[in-house]
Amino acid sequence: MTYIMAENELGGGAGGRIDMTEGGIRLPVAARLPHDPMNLFQSYQSARRNILEIIPQDALHMPILSGRTGPQRWHMVMDPAAIRRVLLEAVDQYPKSDATKNILRPAIGESLFVAEGDHWRWQRRAAAPAFSARNVTALTPVMTRAAEAACARIAATRGRRAINMVDEMVATTFDVIADVTLSDPDGIDRAEVSRALDAYIDRAARVSVLDVIGAPDWVPRPGRQAAVQDLAHMQSAMDSAISARQASEKGDRLDLLDLLLGAADPETGRQMNVGELRENLLTFIVAGHETTALSLAWALYLCAFDPAVQDAACTEARGVLDGRAATAEDVANLPLVRRIIQETLRLYPPGGFLSRTARAEDQLAGARIGEGDTVMIPVYGLHRHRQLWRDPDAFRPDRWAGKQAVDRYQYLPFGDGPRICIGASFAMQEAVVILATLLSRFRFRSVRGRDPYPVMILTLRPEGGVWLEVERV
Repeated sequence: MTYIMAENELGGGAGGRIDMTEGGIRLPVAARLPHDPMNLFQSYQSARRNILEIIPQDALHMPILSGRTGPQRWHMVMDPAAIRRVLLEAVDQYPKSDATKNILRPAIGESLFVAEGDHWRWQRRAAAPAFSARNVTALTPVMTRAAEAACARIAATRGRRAINMVDEMVATTFDVIADVTLSDPDGIDRAEVSRALDAYIDRAARVSVLDVIGAPDWVPRPGRQAAVQDLAHMQSAMDSAISARQASEKGDRLDLLDLLLGAADPETGRQMNVGELRENLLTFIVAGHETTALSLAWALYLCAFDPAVQDAACTEARGVLDGRAATAEDVANLPLVRRIIQETLRLYPPGGFLSRTARAEDQLAGARIGEGDTVMIPVYGLHRHRQLWRDPDAFRPDRWAGKQAVDRYQYLPFGDGPRICIGASFAMQEAVVILATLLSRFRFRSVRGRDPYPVMILTLRPEGGVWLEVERV
């Protein structure tokens, strides 16, 4: 992987090693970014192991890096104005990369996350009302119940030295998304859905060497094809559950399936068929459970890393909640808990790497973009850019206090533009409710020698888990 640098008003400079201390400040864990260009084989190995490790150190200083891996020309964009063009001003000119779509299409079809153009637009218009502020508030009791259940599970582990909070948070957020998506517990085997999706992502999401060299879509990726077979039973069961719900009388339940069954594109009146409903429900399950779980696990790691911040957040949560679990009405009164989530999403964004394909020639941050070039937005690197953030590797929730001098396109935990995550407000509400409830009841301490390491395959996960000692407050 060879690259050249383009400079503009962001400035430039050689990248330095990210250490665990900077200016005397102890820093939370960070990915090891390469100093030197990599060849094709090294790029493939790094991308398959950890996509973050293909982000050069120079990306933390430059507005754009351009290079080539085999025959494929690429650009890593860190300039907010250029990112705005890719995600907003010329969004149709920069569709999601074929590699991303090829990984996800077998699981979630041409749903909101994958579809492009008019097919994406009508689905977005139809689904948007389901995620209105009113509906998010109405669904919050599901989050409150899940937070209570998580506290009960953690309290029951008394006597264990440490708990892997990744496992706990995945269980918690899957409870939420399962109830929110399909409230009928008999409608589908939720555990089977979770297992099938996890198995597919683990087998199919790793980059193929064929992706790295830009091989066309019709060239088979064997591992990905084999993984598709894991999904067939789950997809059939989802279709049956949707058909049964369509044939049943609507009760007093409120879930996403009911909201989407009654949804229609306000411009055309088009409604989703069974296949489109299934694809979008699976999209919400995939995007809405692991990403929030990972954010919560990282947030707990950071609270254990900085006991002073944890103490302040505990005091805030205990003062507001007075022993009960958080509700929708409490969220506005938990500003520090919310800032912890915001800072967690900066340091460890679940979607830490976006990839697009240029459909036409263009210019971004002074660099010429050719038709067919890959345009990458390394969100993990953008959130730690030396010219955009003060103390970029430090955990500082207070940076989100008061009015922010942060360009909208330098902070992208949920993407941005018309394709910004449709469930962003739902995810923030869920994270604040669960984290506040946990911090009001437990104290979390790091386990020496068990720090996680940031690894991204499809999402940014803490390799090795987040192992914390837990005690009742």
